[in-house]
Amino acid sequence: MEPDACAGWIALQQPGREAEKVGRSVLMVLALALALAAAPALADGVPGPLKQSGLTLMPWPAHVRLREGRLALAKQFDIAVTGHPGQRVYDAASRLLQHLQRRTGIAFRQHAVAAGSEGEQAVLVIKVRRPGVLRIGEDESYRLKVDSRHAVLTAEDGLGVLHGLQTFAQLLQADSSGYYFPTVDIRDQPRFQWRGLMIDVARHFEPVDVIERNLRGMAAVKMNVLHLHLSDNQGFRIQSNVFPELTELGSRGQYYTQAEIKQIIRYADDRGILVVPEFDLPSHAVSWLVSHPELASAPGPYHLYTRFGGKNPAFDPGNPETYRFLGRFFKEMAALFPAPYIHIGGDENSGRQWDNNPTIQAYMQPAITSDTALQAQFIQKLAGMIDADGKRIIGWDEILQPGLEKGAIIQSWRGKDSLYQAAREGHRAILSNGYYLDLLYPASHAYLNDPIPPGTHLERAARRNILGGEAEVGGDLVRPATIDSRIWPNAAAVAERLWSPQDVRDVAWMDQRLRAVNLELEELGLTQIRNQGMLLRQLAGQYEVEPLRVLVDVISPVRGYQRMASGDYTIYSPLASIADAATANPWAAIRFNEWVNRFVQHPDADTEERIRTQLEQWLANGPALEALLERSPALHPARPLAQSLVTLSKVGLQALDCIDQKQPAPRAWARQTTTDFLQAREPAAATKLRMVDAVERLVVAALKGGRPAGADATSGEERGGG
Repeated sequence: MEPDACAGWIALQQPGREAEKVGRSVLMVLALALALAAAPALADGVPGPLKQSGLTLMPWPAHVRLREGRLALAKQFDIAVTGHPGQRVYDAASRLLQHLQRRTGIAFRQHAVAAGSEGEQAVLVIKVRRPGVLRIGEDESYRLKVDSRHAVLTAEDGLGVLHGLQTFAQLLQADSSGYYFPTVDIRDQPRFQWRGLMIDVARHFEPVDVIERNLRGMAAVKMNVLHLHLSDNQGFRIQSNVFPELTELGSRGQYYTQAEIKQIIRYADDRGILVVPEFDLPSHAVSWLVSHPELASAPGPYHLYTRFGGKNPAFDPGNPETYRFLGRFFKEMAALFPAPYIHIGGDENSGRQWDNNPTIQAYMQPAITSDTALQAQFIQKLAGMIDADGKRIIGWDEILQPGLEKGAIIQSWRGKDSLYQAAREGHRAILSNGYYLDLLYPASHAYLNDPIPPGTHLERAARRNILGGEAEVGGDLVRPATIDSRIWPNAAAVAERLWSPQDVRDVAWMDQRLRAVNLELEELGLTQIRNQGMLLRQLAGQYEVEPLRVLVDVISPVRGYQRMASGDYTIYSPLASIADAATANPWAAIRFNEWVNRFVQHPDADTEERIRTQLEQWLANGPALEALLERSPALHPARPLAQSLVTLSKVGLQALDCIDQKQPAPRAWARQTTTDFLQAREPAAATKLRMVDAVERLVVAALKGGRPAGADATSGEERGGG
């Protein structure tokens, strides 16, 4: 290429840059970009025609056969039930009627489904043999057949009916002729028995309505366990009639009464969801010790934490009163919660207080040789008491120590090694590592995190011990207005990983369905979409928010624990910044990345036009966004993001111009963009741009003259040197 080729690009660059002073060059990532482009897609078990059918089912069923035809939805739609359903089935069928009416605006002649709605002449016939028992291991399978005349849902028990009704609701489609259900034959059952969601209500309290709307979301994607983290250093969140001082002194007035807990349990039970309480011991115990310092390993006094992290005071395992107190408390909780499990925590105990307490050191002599052994004894005593109350304990993987009773369930938050160790040792086990939604990784991160990935060496008995997994939402940086956006829609990706066959793992297809599910969840009252708009309006003040929305659609919060590490957060922090409005899945960036990945591997005019249009829109949005940021003090920290979005939009358009010429772009120009990419990758306002890699891939493609990424005709210098 001539030195002045693509001169139109160079004119758009900022003058006077000295990119040579920057050590990282675009050319140095060429080999990596080519390798990524040429990497084969993951094997997937869903045929292409089904992916292109428009079905957005999530979790994707075990077996789907799509046929020609449709079942029209009209005001004559009704539901009949045969067999032995139980009230849970009638309630779920009535909710389906209400949902379809709200969704379509059609007023059905039938308004509720109750005993007496028998027969097989209805549009939807439900056949169920027994009500079923809400427990882990119950038969949750169902079969759903839809033809042009009617639909039949068949299940062994009521839990299968609940899941089948959710699938039926997701089948609803519309065109110019009206609303309809495609004709399908679905046979479905979950891959794993335990498909849970943990909500931390201890660090930031979440009212009953927040829990109930998230239960609706869980039911929609076939999750079946709600794990409530009810105690931690920031608060004790459940009323005890035996020890009322626990909430009087340890909750700042924010807790669930026992009547409210019963309400939550009933609400969950009606949707096929178990509620499992967690009371974290022996550490994470400040909210216990505020009212009972005599049970602590150090004298105190204790005050509820307002910050997160810090020291973790612990119960005194050598004090007999500790066990008398906990025995009475857990007996009360065992009677309150019907689920056969109580989670006792067991994580992150440093043993520092134990090491510095002479009475505890004397208690340990001579048989207990370490803090780990002392905690193991504490857990064993606790398990014995809880077992006597008719419950099994669940604990984080730190409790997996010699002597632990086999009925204890291990929840692995530190990695799969402890998951497999527990399973091999005869314990049932649950995976949480990789499913922490509050760390704000994209949905694909959790989606590809399989509890038992291909190639895992586990005997059949050990595999059976792995119950499934659980999405986790820590309460440090959430409040009622933002918690839904930290759970959804990514919890649906976890739900599919735990329900669907292992070979259903096409990330791009999952993202497409996830966007549809996100809208369906909003219909159920989840607030992740609506409240983002509210936050943007607050941040922009009285100004038009659309320019800001364009930015938020390409950024996400910093991931992992970066935000906590870089900010001084307390329980009183407003959590109302642009980082709180941003989500783990910036849809515009995800879509743009998909287009670019497709284009650099198989260049085509339609995809190029989409990419170009998007870049032009980002570029055109720049002046309005800059004006809004200038007028809104709360948004000033986000200015570098806006500036980088404009700069990279110019770079991307220049790359496309050169690709159109089908000759390699000038190296000097590509090297100059290094500064732009370095700046664009820097976090600002606790967020990061998520379309940077895609623009860089366009530059790499331009250096190759627009040839497909898999067509490697470049020299070694072009791939990695420069």
